Amino acid sequence: MKISTKKRTDVIISEIVLIVVSFIFVLPLILAFTMSLQPPQAVFSFPPKILPVAIHLQNYANAFKTVPFDRLFLNSAIVAIMITLGKLITGTLAGYAFANFNFFGKNFAFSFLFATLFLPAELIMIVPLFALMAKFGWVNTYWALTIPFMASATNTFLLRQHFLMIPKELEDSARIDGAGPMAYFIKILLPLSKSMIGGVSIINFIYAWNFYLWPLIITMEDRMKTVQVGVKMLIDAEGASNWGVIMAGTIAAVIPTLILFFILQPLFVKSLTRSGIKG
Repeated sequence: MKISTKKRTDVIISEIVLIVVSFIFVLPLILAFTMSLQPPQAVFSFPPKILPVAIHLQNYANAFKTVPFDRLFLNSAIVAIMITLGKLITGTLAGYAFANFNFFGKNFAFSFLFATLFLPAELIMIVPLFALMAKFGWVNTYWALTIPFMASATNTFLLRQHFLMIPKELEDSARIDGAGPMAYFIKILLPLSKSMIGGVSIINFIYAWNFYLWPLIITMEDRMKTVQVGVKMLIDAEGASNWGVIMAGTIAAVIPTLILFFILQPLFVKSLTRSGIKG
């Protein structure tokens, strides 16, 4: 009885701590949403209000009027979807090769790939990458925004570790039934990896949606910029005088990633909690 009471107390304390920490992390987003719905004179009121006193949707209209967010949202959606699909294709195939095949230099290749995770790629590669894109004539194109980021060492590592946890007996059984490597990969391995693929998809989409530095450098025309650059354009246009409009643009930029997360949340949680497959 004492043990059960202690466990119950530990669970309650843990949940309280998690609720408090979650509230601390969510509070800035709540304040930003509140500011986006307030008229200019109410934005700087003290103390700050967690809930808006009056609904002022004109901030959103002004944000979309100041910056062409409709075009920027389209650009970000195209870039994020293409990068996510590209990373999933290359990550699953590379992870499958490292987990299920033996070839010369396999361990060295994987060690070298893993070592690249410790390199600040955006700082090291940004100048030579820009020069390469300019040489290809890809400046101000979707190719420059997507092609260099369609492969990821992180994806390969995560999916390789996941594939290693799937029993080898499944592959042997598939081989006995006449299935080749690609048939096993497509018909058995991928369906068993839905939760992991879902979790990786969320991470990749949010990463690509939040691109800022590279789109800022590689796109010279406003029609090719992404939504995160659009938020900076909005800040430059409004200055520090109209934070209601700035927060409206910021909230609009965050909404797509929140919607995706809530839709795929069950798969994301499974990808974090799943430790293996019982044979």
